[in-house]
Amino acid sequence: MPTRETTPAILVLEDGRSFRGDSYGARGETFGEAVFATAMSGYQETLTDPSYHRQVVIMTAPHVGNTGWNDEDPESARIWVAGFVVRDPARMPSSWRSRRTLDEELARQGVVGISGIDTRALTRHLRDKGSMRVGISTTETDPQALLQRVLEQPAMSGANLIADVTTPETYVVPAEGEKKFTVAAIDLGIKAMTPQRMAQRGIEVHVMPASSTLGEVKAINPDGVFFSNGPGDPSAATHEVELLEQCLDAGIPYFGICFGNQIFGRALGLGTYKLPFGHRGVNQPVKDLATGKVEITAQNHGFAVDAPLHEDIPTPHGTARVSHIGLNDNVVEGLELRDDQGRVRAFSVQYHPEAAAGPHDAAYLFDRFVDLLQSSKDQH
Repeated sequence: MPTRETTPAILVLEDGRSFRGDSYGARGETFGEAVFATAMSGYQETLTDPSYHRQVVIMTAPHVGNTGWNDEDPESARIWVAGFVVRDPARMPSSWRSRRTLDEELARQGVVGISGIDTRALTRHLRDKGSMRVGISTTETDPQALLQRVLEQPAMSGANLIADVTTPETYVVPAEGEKKFTVAAIDLGIKAMTPQRMAQRGIEVHVMPASSTLGEVKAINPDGVFFSNGPGDPSAATHEVELLEQCLDAGIPYFGICFGNQIFGRALGLGTYKLPFGHRGVNQPVKDLATGKVEITAQNHGFAVDAPLHEDIPTPHGTARVSHIGLNDNVVEGLELRDDQGRVRAFSVQYHPEAAAGPHDAAYLFDRFVDLLQSSKDQH
């Protein structure tokens, strides 16, 4: 059995709590917001999700790296997490799809991590105290010295990180089979599987920079507009909120995921707030208030929309309503907007129906978007 070469590493939280372990991935020093993910699998999709930009991810599952790293499952062109924390790294991958170990890929991309620490104790601490800034180092042995550098790092509240993750120029994901619709997808940190799910349903997806204007959106003559997931504080996304307001004013059908749900809330005049420790993992229960159906969902968010749960909400664009709630803490997990005739003209969810990695309970939302695009086209 091959043995990983490690060096001592330390992890220090901004409240001074520290953990000692072994290096995992690249050697060096890194900082970010400490968050935990409760998924048992799918670490490759987690690591390459741009929504994790500037975050140090703690895996609650104790054994990580079992399936190694392949070249088919990444959700973007690179690993986005600022750091990675695991308890018990797999000594060797056991998947036939693996091309290298997780440790090797983290090192190749320069991602500093730590292993061999009590991730259960660390997670319980974050659940009690809330997400906070953190540092990991293989070069610093003094926790107090590292703590001083942790305290110098910017907080996630108020952070506008969209420019770091958005595409620099528009690209097109063609429809599979017959083209039925054209959609402008505003990239706030989009995952690769999202336009693929739309393409599978006959949608030609134009993935556009977050800095796009209404004129640039209208130039492709879209049947609908989509806002993706992404990192940072939605209260700092001023341009994106204004763009969505303009799209709603123009009567363009809308679908949003995750950050796109928070932007939708702000475009409707609602507030957003930071959750104590957020929702991250592929096992989050959500209830559809219209049907009573419960879905197990993939989530990754640290902010949420502030809205009344069981009443109509008048907005300049129509009547809004909360459509989904999280069953763990009653957080808003979906919004919908109806016109004067009571027809849905825009909707969003806080979770990830593209299901990379799983579960697939919410895949129907892409079909709902297709239905919205078709009904809008029929009305015109």
